[in-house]
Amino acid sequence: MASFTELVNGMKTTFRTGKTKPYEWRRQQLEGVLKLMDENREEIAAALNKDLHKPKLEAVVFEIDFCRNDLVDTMNNLKEWMKPEKVKKSLLNLMDTAYIKKEPYGVALVIGAWNYPIQLTILPLFGALAAGNCVLLKPSEVSWNTAQLLEKLVPKYLDNDCVKVVNGGVTETTALLKERYDYIFYTGNTFVGKIVMKAASEYLTPVTLELGGKSPVYVDKNCDYKAVANRLIWGKTCNAGQTCIAPDYVMCTKDVQEELLQNMKTTLGEFFPDDPSQSESYGRMVNSRHFQRVKKMIDSNQDSIAIGGDTNEKDNYISPTILKDVKFTDSAMNEEIFGPVLPIVPVKDEDAAIEHIVSGEKPLAMYVFSNDKTVKDKFRNSTSSGGLVINDTMMHAGVMTLPFGGVGNSGMGAYHGKLTFDTFSHNRACLERELKMESLQSIRYPPYTEKNLSVIGWLSKKNPKKGGFFSFLGIRYPPYTQKKMGNIQWATRKKLKGRSFMSFVPFFVIGTIAAYVIKVFGLHNKLPFLNE
Repeated sequence: MASFTELVNGMKTTFRTGKTKPYEWRRQQLEGVLKLMDENREEIAAALNKDLHKPKLEAVVFEIDFCRNDLVDTMNNLKEWMKPEKVKKSLLNLMDTAYIKKEPYGVALVIGAWNYPIQLTILPLFGALAAGNCVLLKPSEVSWNTAQLLEKLVPKYLDNDCVKVVNGGVTETTALLKERYDYIFYTGNTFVGKIVMKAASEYLTPVTLELGGKSPVYVDKNCDYKAVANRLIWGKTCNAGQTCIAPDYVMCTKDVQEELLQNMKTTLGEFFPDDPSQSESYGRMVNSRHFQRVKKMIDSNQDSIAIGGDTNEKDNYISPTILKDVKFTDSAMNEEIFGPVLPIVPVKDEDAAIEHIVSGEKPLAMYVFSNDKTVKDKFRNSTSSGGLVINDTMMHAGVMTLPFGGVGNSGMGAYHGKLTFDTFSHNRACLERELKMESLQSIRYPPYTEKNLSVIGWLSKKNPKKGGFFSFLGIRYPPYTQKKMGNIQWATRKKLKGRSFMSFVPFFVIGTIAAYVIKVFGLHNKLPFLNE
């Protein structure tokens, strides 16, 4: 195999030929990704099960079809997204053509994650291709069966000159990051995210970092606690808690904690009637290292276990575990759990919960269960997070018209839907002018004069809006004035049919241009009737 330097340089050479820019090439690649997903559904689901004991429903819904549906939307809208975006202009640019051209960056490095190794690798892959980039794909070696499958399938369906797959561990990733790319998209933990950021800074390469953190939950009083328990347990047991936006810990009052524990026990019995370890609906820790990490957390919080706490090292199995009466200083609160353990931290009220949240790093997601508008508004307006969901967990990730991404320590940049295309597209500012009416352009050329300054100021000046359209409705209120009466008469008068408002637009444009010419050439001084 060629060295990474040769690999990247070869892709750069291909990109410079312009091969990836036409719509037809982009569409062909997206169709290739679609065929890859459709023709290998069973093989993909089997690899996910080998890596994570991922239930078939989770493999299909959250990985295969999740990607497929977003891909189809991208295919259906790509031609429209590629069109130049027109922008507003001022009087100074009235006769010009101004637009934003969406351009590919070049060669993009996409580093996937192991917990959703299809979704978090394929989504940025086809987004980068839709934007016209070449892509060097690095799946996570932790989900090794899925990584090997991608290495086998991608060359069969996509352009081998423009899309490459590199498998390997830390050594290979470190070597890849020494190369120069035009864009880097990384999904993973914050520690490695900083390493990626540092490598990108060497060449000032733009990046998207999809990281993680401790996503908090607040449960208010007077909720439907059974519904809350269902949605919390689902969010925490999905993929055995190995989801970057999984609820990490719960804050509530002591009374609410007791209600939650009773309902959580009922919910777990309904979700996994016999034993989670025997259920086909429950996953496993991805490997021994992650199993030991979470087991150590459980062992150090034995006194807090309210539900669960069972483990099986041979199977990397950890049962759904609920910890009660946890303190913010306990070990379970030191780092993102990334496993099926949910601590409950009693707090005085929502204000105490908010105070804790804002004192730490900004989380990737935040969940609030409440029927109280005041409480919901407090969290909405007093905190910051990548995403906010009220009365559920994780469901915002499935709304592809919402940006998915973090803020601060939980990441930078966002994607999903059109935002993925935008992420991998450079917004090129374009202005096209005519080499005509040079005399009108002379106001900006030296020697500068007061008259030039006056004309430029008049053409470019902007004024703040006053009140908006509906403030006009106030004309019917006292005190009545002659001006208000005139406005009411103008607003209520009837007109003969045959001439719409739009028919006057050409006259307005002509009048504006005429005023511009008069001002520039000082005709108001030369033609006395203009000053009468």
